[in-house]
Amino acid sequence: MASSLHQLLKEEGFEKGKLLKNQPDDSTALPIYICRGRKSSEITEHKDGKTVIRNGSSLFSSFKPKSDEPVIDEAAIKAVISILGGYTGRYLKDESYRAMVKDKCTSCLLSRRKAGSDGGIFMNMELGIESIDKLVEDRGNKKELRMKLLRNSIRLLSIVASLNCEKSRNGSTCGVPHSHLSACAQLYLSIVYKLEKNHRLSARHLLQVFCDSAFLARTHLLPDLWDHFFLPHLLHLKVWYHKELEHLSNLGNALKETQMKALSKLYNDQMDMGTAMFAMYYKEWLKIGAKVPPVPTVPLPSSSSYGSSRRRSSESHASVSSINRNLYQTVFGAATEWQSMELNRRIRTSIDICRLEAEENEFKYENYNQNKKKTHRRSSSSHIYSTPRTELLPETQKSGHFRFFSCQSRPKGCLVNGKIDVRNNSMINLEHLDLPLSDLSKAIATICSSDVLSDCEIAIRVMTKAWLDSHGDSTIEAALTKAPIIEGVLEVLFASNDDEVMELAILILAEFITRSKVNRQIILNSDPQLEIFLKLLKNSSLFLKAAVLLYLLRPKAKQMISTEWIPLSLRVLEFGEHLQTLYTIRCSPQVAALYFLDQLLTGFNEDRNLENACQVVSLGGLNLLMRNVEFGGVLEWNKAALIISCCIRADGSCRHHVADKLNKAALIELMVGNCKYSNGSVIALLTELLCLNRRTQMMKFLNELLRGWGGLNTMHILLACLHKALPEERPLVAALLLQLDLLGDPFRCNVYREEAVEVIIETLDCEKCNDKIQQQSAKALTMLGGRFSYMGEATTESWLLKQAGFHENLEDSFQKKEIGDNFLDEGEEEIENWQKKAAIALLNSGNKRFLAALSNSMAKDIPSLARASLVTIAWMSCFLHLAGDKDFQAMASSILTPRLLESLNSNRVLEERVLATFSLQQIRKSSEYIA
Repeated sequence: MASSLHQLLKEEGFEKGKLLKNQPDDSTALPIYICRGRKSSEITEHKDGKTVIRNGSSLFSSFKPKSDEPVIDEAAIKAVISILGGYTGRYLKDESYRAMVKDKCTSCLLSRRKAGSDGGIFMNMELGIESIDKLVEDRGNKKELRMKLLRNSIRLLSIVASLNCEKSRNGSTCGVPHSHLSACAQLYLSIVYKLEKNHRLSARHLLQVFCDSAFLARTHLLPDLWDHFFLPHLLHLKVWYHKELEHLSNLGNALKETQMKALSKLYNDQMDMGTAMFAMYYKEWLKIGAKVPPVPTVPLPSSSSYGSSRRRSSESHASVSSINRNLYQTVFGAATEWQSMELNRRIRTSIDICRLEAEENEFKYENYNQNKKKTHRRSSSSHIYSTPRTELLPETQKSGHFRFFSCQSRPKGCLVNGKIDVRNNSMINLEHLDLPLSDLSKAIATICSSDVLSDCEIAIRVMTKAWLDSHGDSTIEAALTKAPIIEGVLEVLFASNDDEVMELAILILAEFITRSKVNRQIILNSDPQLEIFLKLLKNSSLFLKAAVLLYLLRPKAKQMISTEWIPLSLRVLEFGEHLQTLYTIRCSPQVAALYFLDQLLTGFNEDRNLENACQVVSLGGLNLLMRNVEFGGVLEWNKAALIISCCIRADGSCRHHVADKLNKAALIELMVGNCKYSNGSVIALLTELLCLNRRTQMMKFLNELLRGWGGLNTMHILLACLHKALPEERPLVAALLLQLDLLGDPFRCNVYREEAVEVIIETLDCEKCNDKIQQQSAKALTMLGGRFSYMGEATTESWLLKQAGFHENLEDSFQKKEIGDNFLDEGEEEIENWQKKAAIALLNSGNKRFLAALSNSMAKDIPSLARASLVTIAWMSCFLHLAGDKDFQAMASSILTPRLLESLNSNRVLEERVLATFSLQQIRKSSEYIA
């Protein structure tokens, strides 16, 4: 949707416009989430009361309303229509999507339908849908027939939609709630009006779906649209819910299950209410000539509403803001009216979003000269002047921003009746440059020494034209690629507000960087904290080119210490689909964004890396990253997969969303395409995604993975991956391969299982494997245990201790800490079936060698691997009697019993002694069972 919105705004003349960071009181800002990628027009106000929007040579004028009637930006309205229209438009183009929508509507209606008279309601619905499908599938119908089908569809569906009127809203027909019938009818009415090319009315009907039945729309009919359009406004509710759920999971009272159900209902009710409120809000937007509606307020529910006695410190800061501080808001800061409202209402979340928000609305550039390694003559003046940015109103502009240039710049525009008339900067034209500083030597002298910004901007134009005309002449290159000149260009970039000049500076610096590593180092030394690039990345016209320039410099994480880097990088990732051309350089901004994110999530210490990864999750970056896994190149896929893994490790709860939404075929394709690269990033991601607490979701994920890609056998691809994997990757690949194999018959051996078990046995050999391999071997054994918390941490040991009766005496350190650990005993049968199949496969294929490897790794007393081996023996011993005959039981007992008896020594920790005792009991029981 981002690309279509970007294209729409581009067509409307916003290609080179500047963002109005502080809008006047008589205008209404586009709600924050829709703002992404928006580039507001350049505006001049005339004495006749008209607002003139300059778009090249065209002028679009509209009378300015009274001051008490705020204007909704027309581009904002079109952006909303464009986003919503993308979902209905897909119905017209994609046959599989049409079938899916029809199946969803049919299932939600028929699943609850009971016998009885329906007054023709269901027939009307079916006929209306059939008429629409005929229109879509046969575009060649005559105009008269098309109009007849359209009118017929509208009439039939309107009858169904009318059931949600005030009198019958709470009723039902044949057991189906009227709200459900109306929601489905509104969805198809939206499609009808899309066919009729009435895009505004189509969007209003689509919003009405969420008004009629918010829960059905957001969870069943249109979950993707809800995720993209509504959830960012309601994210504070989701954060609150997970924090409350975590609190309840730590309680041990008898009312826990009741309170969880009450909490879930309260959360869903509040989320439904908020969804409906925002749907109505945007519907009001789309009324022609309507006044601006107030922004909805969706407060957090009270904890006491579901019986919690806890008083949270964050309740004193409970947010009533319903507009999410999304990526765009984080990048550009807030307008004046937002600052006073929002600064005292920040959402305190379990993933510490507030570390970013603490500086979000008050960011200032630090004094650039404090970081420079040289003292420049321009900083000597004690008087600092600057021309206000054309996108800021004079009365709202912040003071205190540092500027290099001590002499006041000459204005670039003219005043029309006291207002700034902004030039059109949509084209860079150097062909007819006829300026006083046309001599290159004068331009060089100016850029190195002048305090007048406008003169230095002209010098940039002259230098750029000279560079272009030289066609790589070594004399010109030698003259321009000197440290003082490059530093001067950087200072102009920092101080200038002329987009054209800044773009020229970006282009020429990119040329310099590709010519010499020395030039690259000059830039990095001159701007060690990348403050200039922070400014450029906030520019709505130049941020993609700026991202490419910065990528050419290959900065390291230590230079990217500001909290603004994450949202800025995500913005580039979202809108950087197309290659950017910087004269002779062509580069993808998305490649640049992934490089930045990789540095930010892996280049600091562990705490900072996790903090940055949480910020990516909180700003909605996972969906952008998953999109790159599907549509990028091989290198981008690997980077995206690695970053997603980092995000899951930082916030384990997001693995469920990723496991559900990620294209598994794309992961298999990436493995195939990685012929020249390691599959480490893919393996790491798959490993994280298989640590799901619900066995049903786990099986769904494995089956989707097994379907493969392009008709290729996933098992064979993983086997090939196992053969070429790095030593530390092999145990994890083997565990993945074994889990896919266990979807079949556990008693039937095959080459995949044999090789997987062989690798696991090899990597348990402590004498041949280094520490890293041992850690990964322990992780592989943990995966095979099959029990995980909601946050993805292994719970097999806790489960075993509970089975041994130790749970009653557990200290706090062993009590549940995660959200809904296994949600009581739900799915216990599925998990036990899995463990049974895994034990049979491992014992039958590995036999004596596998048991001996586990026993030996315990004897070596390597902390992580020894404990994982003990836990594996403990849960497998429950199924030992299924794996072989009497001789096998005797052999297993002879190998394991001596080692388990050693674990009973008093110098062992209590939990290990309990696990060893439990294992011995199970081995004895299995022997008796066989006998």
